[in-house]
Amino acid sequence: MYSSVDTIWVLIGAILVFFMQAGFAMVETGFTRAKNAGNIIMKNLMDFAIGTIIFWVIGFGIMFGDSIFGIIGTPDFFVRGDYSSTFPTMAFLIFQTVFCATSATIVSGAMAERTKFSSYCLYSLIISAIIYPISGHWIWGGGWLANLGFHDFAGSTAVHMVGGVAALVGAKILGPRIGKYSEDGKPNAIPGHSLTLGALGVFILWFCWFGFNGASTVSATGDATLISMSSIFVTTNLAAATAATVTMIITWIKYKKPDVSMTLNGALGGLVAITAGCDLVSPTGAFIIGIISSIVVVYGVEFVDKVLKIDDPVGAIGVHCFCGAIGTILTGLLSTTNGLFYGGGFKFLGIQIIGVVSVFIWVLITMTIVFLLIKHTIGLRVSENEELTGLDINEHGIENSYADFMPVHNTLNLSPQSEEVHLENLNEHKDYPKSNKFTKVVIVTNPNKFEVLKDALSKIGIAGMTITNVNGYGMQKGNIEYYRGVPIDIKVLPKIKIEIVVAKIPPQEIIDTAKKILYTGNIGDGKIFVYNVENVVKIRTGEEGYDALQYDNDN
Repeated sequence: MYSSVDTIWVLIGAILVFFMQAGFAMVETGFTRAKNAGNIIMKNLMDFAIGTIIFWVIGFGIMFGDSIFGIIGTPDFFVRGDYSSTFPTMAFLIFQTVFCATSATIVSGAMAERTKFSSYCLYSLIISAIIYPISGHWIWGGGWLANLGFHDFAGSTAVHMVGGVAALVGAKILGPRIGKYSEDGKPNAIPGHSLTLGALGVFILWFCWFGFNGASTVSATGDATLISMSSIFVTTNLAAATAATVTMIITWIKYKKPDVSMTLNGALGGLVAITAGCDLVSPTGAFIIGIISSIVVVYGVEFVDKVLKIDDPVGAIGVHCFCGAIGTILTGLLSTTNGLFYGGGFKFLGIQIIGVVSVFIWVLITMTIVFLLIKHTIGLRVSENEELTGLDINEHGIENSYADFMPVHNTLNLSPQSEEVHLENLNEHKDYPKSNKFTKVVIVTNPNKFEVLKDALSKIGIAGMTITNVNGYGMQKGNIEYYRGVPIDIKVLPKIKIEIVVAKIPPQEIIDTAKKILYTGNIGDGKIFVYNVENVVKIRTGEEGYDALQYDNDN
């Protein structure tokens, strides 16, 4: 007789873990460039779809079938056997399917922006069919690690480190994106196009992690289970919150400003690290795991980027590989039942280390073989031209993943200095005498000043102007910014160019108005250029000179 409560709890957990695909998709899309957004979404969709099919066909049986020497499960094609307990076999199947998909999708971000779509689909099939199920059998399917007493409650190693090691191997063999490293090996920052999407993804993942960890009890009956579930929710949340906070502090000290993307990664690192021992550690233990995982994330991402020279656009290796390993090992120290710090001795810690090392070696070897075979057969990487133009257009025929998207940088957000300028204090539109001298005034400044400048110029009588989004190039006199610990080359900055041709309104009036509006005293306020214009022609009417500059409502 099945338990309705247990069944519903497992199915709810499966739904939450499934929704983690959306979280990963948003993180990876936001941390990469817009020209590859459609490709990222497609990979996240298809690794779940392909993984679902192949895990049903063969992967589930290899993972949970009768153990063969503790190494591999007996294949059970199409899941014909009975794996039920207090809930039906099909509930268990869907719950394990979404875990498999989570492991597979981790690789997408690390190999983003330069991987052939066909090659990625083939990788996804192989890891879901063989690589993840075999190591999963060792841990969860009654294999040799389970028999040793290895503990990985919800998959710091079984899910996240497997995906993280695969990401490490794939990104290494694939090579960095064009422009990531200079000739001397110095890494260059390539910021993602939307931290907003990245943050949304992190919040989705954080929310879904309560199902990832909490529902791994696969039961919701009995006082002991209810107490354990409640504790798991607390430790999961506490580790993530602590890791995010400490990461923010570390980056604030290290880079002089709190790094947004790294802090987002910190939260994920805390979640990954706590997953192994969320059922065994106390809130204090979760707090410690959060602190350590934040350090691992910050310095792990930098180590991968600067020392290993592996281009990982989203930080998947630091978050999933490194934090997955450290979280599993820390369980051997902080478990309240048999951890070293709680009098359990070195045995359990040793088993945790053995488990981490063995799974690492398994995935390292097998994924190296897989990616090298793909590389030397159908090819792993897109061409240089395809990479430069973007995978959306070349792999999927998408001109742009965002409808009517343009790289427009202007915004209505005004700096404090701009807000202090009151338009009523500016000179009103005057009745200037007619002039046959034509002057072009060009203003190059920060995009966020445009709206207030436009209103001010309109107040003095400027009725028309040409606006262009441009990039300004120039030394910024030591103004250094960081993205994920890598200095950003800010010699090229988004600017806005405003062009005005006048005859009646004196150019000095425009210059004085612009200076009042744009001045902050900081580097980057902009420049004003003044040119003589020989003639002006209004195409619609054929008028020339002074008359061509007047609008129909002018007297």
